[in-house]
Amino acid sequence: MGRENKLGMIKICGIKNINTATIAINAGANALGFVFAKSSRKIFPEDAKKIIQNLPKNILRVGVFVNAPISIVKEIAEFCDLTALQFHGTENVDYCREYKIKVIKAIKVSESGQLFPHPESYKGVVKYFLSDTYQIGTEGGTGKVFPWKNLETIKKYGLTILAGGLNPNNVFRALSNTNPWGVDVSSGVETMGCKDEIKIKEYMEEIQRWKNG
Repeated sequence: MGRENKLGMIKICGIKNINTATIAINAGANALGFVFAKSSRKIFPEDAKKIIQNLPKNILRVGVFVNAPISIVKEIAEFCDLTALQFHGTENVDYCREYKIKVIKAIKVSESGQLFPHPESYKGVVKYFLSDTYQIGTEGGTGKVFPWKNLETIKKYGLTILAGGLNPNNVFRALSNTNPWGVDVSSGVETMGCKDEIKIKEYMEEIQRWKNG
């Protein structure tokens, strides 16, 4: 008998080609992330659109942005047919209120358990929060783990997606400790900065093992 929480989102972020997208979906991902912010995983809207046009319609297509002008975000969202927006900067509640599609706000968690920004300030506007590890000078994708117990605070304010340092070796333990609404991975399924088919499959197998527990 499987767990009651089947995970609302299993996301692979930093997709840059259709091959990786197909591997992720076939392995069990129901959401893909496309990074439009400054990053080694950045993709141009034209390239993202080509990938998205070939995806099954039931796959959540998430655009990742950092403090981008509202007009640019809306333009890319429409052009690429995104179904959700993920904000990793200092975007406030008024900024998040500007969008009609799903908004996911990243909350960075420090080693001491401080939250940046605090999810309470988005009450009534943002329903989805993504936890990430706080590291000075970065806006996400650190590959580092934060103290998982602090996810409980974020969960008080909305549906919470666990991210930050997940990989095939720790995702089962992370899910067992936190029971989040969703999970998100990028660097944890990469080798030398590129998505690794074996790691993606191993990661998904560990999630399935947890769901079946």
